[in-house]
Parts: sequence; C-alpha cells; structure tokens
Amino acid sequence: MEYKDYYGVLGVPKNASEKDIKNAYRKLARKHHPDMNPGDKSAEEKFKDINEAYEVLSDPEKRKLYDQFGSEWNTWQQRGGQADDFWKQWAGAGGQSGQYRYTTRDIGDIFGQDSPFSDFFQQLFGGGAGYGDLFGGGAGRQPRSRRGQDYEQPVEITLEEAYRGTSRILQIGNQRIEVNIPAGADNGTRVRVAGKGAPGSGGAPAGDLFLHIQVLPHAQFQRRGEDLETVVPLDLYTAVLGGEIAVPTPDGRSVMLRVPPETQNGAKFRLRGKGMPVLNRPKERGDLYAVAEVKLPTRLSAQERELFEKLRALRSGR
Repeated sequence: MEYKDYYGVLGVPKNASEKDIKNAYRKLARKHHPDMNPGDKSAEEKFKDINEAYEVLSDPEKRKLYDQFGSEWNTWQQRGGQADDFWKQWAGAGGQSGQYRYTTRDIGDIFGQDSPFSDFFQQLFGGGAGYGDLFGGGAGRQPRSRRGQDYEQPVEITLEEAYRGTSRILQIGNQRIEVNIPAGADNGTRVRVAGKGAPGSGGAPAGDLFLHIQVLPHAQFQRRGEDLETVVPLDLYTAVLGGEIAVPTPDGRSVMLRVPPETQNGAKFRLRGKGMPVLNRPKERGDLYAVAEVKLPTRLSAQERELFEKLRALRSGR
C-alpha cells in the first residue's frame, strides 16, 4: 500500500496555514480538473490525489491524525512492517481508546461502495485493521451523525458572462446539475449550491457545493469593481472640432458619446450606469469610463500636407 505524502501532493510545507492549503488546492484543482484535460487519465488520477490531500489537510482532526501517524507508518513500512502490525504495535504502546474516526461504514455511507479515496486514506481513516477499528469505530458500532463534506469547484467565466449572468453544467457523482452564476460575479465570488456536496452520514444533511469564480481578463475592458474602463480611438478632426463617437459595452452594443471641441489625448469621459451590474442587485450598475486616444492621420496627400503647413504658419503667427 503506497504511502501518500499529502503535503507533497499540494506542494505546501508541513506548517502551511489553512489559507495556503486552500490556495494551493484551488490552483492545482483548476489545472488538473478533468474538464480541462478531457481524456487524460494521468490528470484524472492527479485530480483525485489533490482532492484526497485537501480532504485530509483542510480538516483539523484528519490533519492532526495524519501528522501523528502518517510519517510513522511510512517509516514502519520502509522497514518492512505490515500496516496491520503497525496499528497493533501502536495500540499496545498506550494509544488512547475511545477516539472515533471514519470507519468502513462511514466511508460507504458518504461515497457508496466505490470510494474515491486511496487504500492509504481508507486504512488511516477507515476500517479494516486501521485506527477506527482499534479504537471503537468497527463495523459493530453505529456511525455517528456527520454532515457531508462541502465540495469546492473553481469556475472560469468571461467578462461578458459576468455582465449578463450565466450558468454551468457540472457533473457531481452520477448527477448532472446546472448552476446559475449571477450577473455581477467577480474574482473571488462564491456561489453556493445547497445540498450538492458529499452525502451526510447517520441521517445528517449533505454538504454544499461552492463555485469559486474567476473572471478571465478582457482585451477591451478593464474592470475595477463595478466600474469598467475602455480606450476609444478618436480621430484628430473630431478631437479638434468636437463630435460624437461610439463607445462599446460588454453586451455588444455601443452608446454614443458627445466629445467637446479641443479634446486632449487621454481625456476620460464617464458614462453613468453603463458599467457592471452590482452583484445581487442587478438593477444597479457601475459606470463606464471612455478614455480618448487621439489618432493622428497618416499617408497625407499633398493637398492635406499643404493645409497643415498653412495651419502651422497661422498658429505660429499668433
């Protein structure tokens, strides 16, 4: 049975904080998620290892048990010892009875007969001759009530999807569910789907599913909270004489903006209420800022160049 180095799987040190563990998990889960690597069996196995490592290290009780026995078990096996003998050896050395961890029945209640966890996980937290059976967690004991584990799923969306709201279809076990992502979602937004996490045991409710939203960068718009900013090209003649220009919005339509005469390069114009929707308040919107980028004419004709020369002479004679 292969020893699992959960800290190594997530690439964090043994003294990593809860935040560091969560950040490492999200990054790796996004990279190795089956949806991002269709047909890649190695990525699928890596994804399972990542979730198993997070299952242990994100739970203070499981992490404490793993820290206490995991490395000792590894050393024991490297010396040729058997897993069953390790638990008997430890129990005879004065282990504290009456402690309860996951048993084989608990694992079955939560995940069904096809557990997504490795043999190492089930031996350490489950039944057989592991920790649970030695200290009161065997098959004869009724599993205690335990709420199901929450699932966390990173989801990437475009700015346009964040602007109008969108949805994602996810595969949770044998169930496909559609999850709505509200308009105004931003980086770090968490979308909760109640009861779509792991099943509870002993009559306890299931956990929840949390989507962690990441909005992809956009080539045209810069987002700052509910406000947007975009650069709008402005020809020299409109900049000098004034006029109207079209300003794009994330929904694909444009709004007309009147610019005054003698508009300078870099001038910023505010279009009130044309920015992103406010999360959970879709009738409220931020503002859209249009930044003028004056474009000088090129490939001047002889007549145009002559006119510019006259204009320069006129300006210099003032």
